[in-house]
Amino acid sequence: MQIKHLAIVAILITPLAGCLDNDVERAAAGAVAGAVIADVTNGSILTGAIIGAGAGALCDDVGVCR
Repeated sequence: MQIKHLAIVAILITPLAGCLDNDVERAAAGAVAGAVIADVTNGSILTGAIIGAGAGALCDDVGVCR
């Protein structure tokens, strides 16, 4: 059941990555997404937010959200 929730969140959040203009906005969106995913999967919300913020800030540097 948790995988279903995780998939729904991922599908809803992924399109937002291209709409954000700078690293700070992408980091904020990543932090929120990471926290939500961690909560759904019963993980640490703080750790999820930190990982999500890092991923959001760096996604354009690796060519994921151009």
